Amino acid sequence: MDQDMVLLARVRLLSANRRVVRGTEGLWIYRLLTQVEPEVYGSKLAYVLVEAGGSPLVSELPKRRLALFDEAVAVATALDVANPYRAKVLERALVARQRELEGRPVS
Repeated sequence: MDQDMVLLARVRLLSANRRVVRGTEGLWIYRLLTQVEPEVYGSKLAYVLVEAGGSPLVSELPKRRLALFDEAVAVATALDVANPYRAKVLERALVARQRELEGRPVS
């Protein structure tokens, strides 16, 4: 793991001054930091992945949306059952994935 990249991700996270960093920057930050501290950042990564899957940027890319939802389910599932956010983000990811498979819009 490149410690400089981890440090950069932490600085960006702190400078964002938001509870959850969204968009491509959030995906980059949380994907990187989840590798280092999965229990701390995994729930936020799952949240941002589901949000990204519902974005207009991927509205015409069903395979990409499904990949984002699959990743969100995998990240949320990997969280410890004692993690207080696990159930909520896992349910959100599973619902989004199911809606995608059924061809319904993700809200």
